[in-house]
Amino acid sequence: LEMFNRAGMENLNKKSRPLNAFLEFVLIEAAKFNPLLNFKIITPEDRGCQLSILTGDEGRDLFNYLSNNGVIADWREPNVIRMAPVPMYNSFEDVYQFGALLKAYTG
Repeated sequence: LEMFNRAGMENLNKKSRPLNAFLEFVLIEAAKFNPLLNFKIITPEDRGCQLSILTGDEGRDLFNYLSNNGVIADWREPNVIRMAPVPMYNSFEDVYQFGALLKAYTG
């Protein structure tokens, strides 16, 4: 709580929306780059600090690949991956590296 109080809710809110918007941008760009990525963003526009993607049949393999490479996300049956870039813990660099992992995905 000390770290949270030092960061301040206003500062965390200021970072949250741009961080989540950057995640959306990175997902879209990675999908343009890597034809193996088959997903649709299903979280509504006003999404706070989480983003869910509906994947194709390869979704579980993609989730496992991400998990094996240090990404902490949620798997939701039948084929949804939920990501939450939390402004207190995650940086724009983290999201950028996530995009690099997506681009490198080989199935």
